[in-house]
Amino acid sequence: MRATGQIETPGESVYQQIRGDILFGRLSPGRKLKLDQLRTEYGASVSTLREILSRLSSESLVVAEGQRGFQVMPISAKNLKEVAALRQLLEGNALEQSFRRGDIEWEGRVVAAHHKLALMEDRMEAGDIEVTELWKKYDWQFHQALISACGSRLLIETHAAVFDKYLRYLMIALGFRGKIAAEEHKRLLDCALRRDASNARDVLFAHVSGGVEHALASGSIS
Repeated sequence: MRATGQIETPGESVYQQIRGDILFGRLSPGRKLKLDQLRTEYGASVSTLREILSRLSSESLVVAEGQRGFQVMPISAKNLKEVAALRQLLEGNALEQSFRRGDIEWEGRVVAAHHKLALMEDRMEAGDIEVTELWKKYDWQFHQALISACGSRLLIETHAAVFDKYLRYLMIALGFRGKIAAEEHKRLLDCALRRDASNARDVLFAHVSGGVEHALASGSIS
């Protein structure tokens, strides 16, 4: 997911649209990405689309098939487990550093991000599926806020890239886990305000593992 405040060129805007459509499952896993069709859908030139798809290929969101073109990266149980394990490793490390370095401004960001997420979780629990994308946006923002004081831009950017891949699985196969996930987010907030990194890592690992188990149980991933 893209940080706010960036100036977008037309090509960057189309890149963000296609990337978002992949992450949120609007472009389904394994779909062939035909340039003529994409040109009509996104209003971009073939050369621009080739550049965008090559860029997405480097992010492992698109597969380049040589002369046959491109397709959306398929999903698999094996890949989900690998992405989840990498997220746990990166985010767990970043949490410890962020909790140690975080100041009152960081606390404010974390509290504000959790407030927005909790509101969307309440609406999701009430059956309002129209806020699904907002819910996941605020989920992303909360987890990014938690690690935002870690002191490493590279760690934050790497975590964001991995989180996006995990996000795609959530949107395609997992869905909303209800009160369980909401309670885990509340516990992460409490740990952050107490600077309790040890318990935060335990909650995080359970949170991510629970998401994987829920996704696999849904039967949506082969």
